[in-house]
Amino acid sequence: MALPPQLRAIQHHLRTAQEHEKRDPVVAYYCRLYAMQTGMKLDSKTPECRKFLIKLMDQLETMKKDLGEDESISQEVVGNAHIENYALKMFMYADNEDRSGRFHKNMIKSFYTASLLYDVLCVFGELQDENVQHRKYARWKATYIHNCLKNGETPQSGPVGMDEEGYDEEYEAEGGGGGSFRDIHQDQDQGPAPGIGFHPGPGSGAVGPPPPNHNIHIPPGAHAPANTPAELPLPAGEPIKPVPVPRSIPAVDPSLYYTKPEGGVHLSAEDFTRAQKFCKYAGSALQYEDVDTAVQNLNKALRLLTTGKE
Repeated sequence: MALPPQLRAIQHHLRTAQEHEKRDPVVAYYCRLYAMQTGMKLDSKTPECRKFLIKLMDQLETMKKDLGEDESISQEVVGNAHIENYALKMFMYADNEDRSGRFHKNMIKSFYTASLLYDVLCVFGELQDENVQHRKYARWKATYIHNCLKNGETPQSGPVGMDEEGYDEEYEAEGGGGGSFRDIHQDQDQGPAPGIGFHPGPGSGAVGPPPPNHNIHIPPGAHAPANTPAELPLPAGEPIKPVPVPRSIPAVDPSLYYTKPEGGVHLSAEDFTRAQKFCKYAGSALQYEDVDTAVQNLNKALRLLTTGKE
């Protein structure tokens, strides 16, 4: 079933879901969930939109049954960590390519897809300030580099010029402006607009983090947050010489050895939820063999549970 024009704002998120159907069904599920929730707000009353959204709900129910044993689906906090880590890894890859002066379509699409996944994080609640900034920066970078290459100009690396251009994230998100954000995916994939039952063609391969056994290491860019994984995906068609990074076991805070909860510490339900979230972040980081991030988050969880403070 074709996407009604009233729901055009969710077409990129639906296409991202289709691109990850096989590679990462969890990403596909949450992209569709975000699209459904957003579509309900856009138009759930006209017959064509209502019919489309009902079919999308049925598709989500089927996916939920198929993925029911996956904790990323059954536990919201795990799903949140999964999507956030995935978005951060794509953001880091694109940011490093940008700061190394390597401008290409795969990097543009990584910025672009990362910004869409930061949208998807809204299904778990209000975005943290850091994620809001990353979304804005990724969206601006994707649009800026896309327009530069399209016009035969050489882009500038890093955030130079972002403020001067008076970038309006909401305006671009709606597809406004010349050479807008919405043109990027059209250049990446010239296939039909996504709809229920649409399957991506050969040219619509997913861009994203590598499988856990990937062994290319590039130090994180200055814009990427310090506590995100350093393992990055290899751009298609562009061989990169591995940069050897010695693997060392990070130091654990000695004060946390044999620590018992301090007297009088009362933990709230919110504290337990935050501690659980840190543990899930650690587990997700270990999927990418990122020991530093895992240890940092486990330290935070231990400190919170033993002192009541992060």
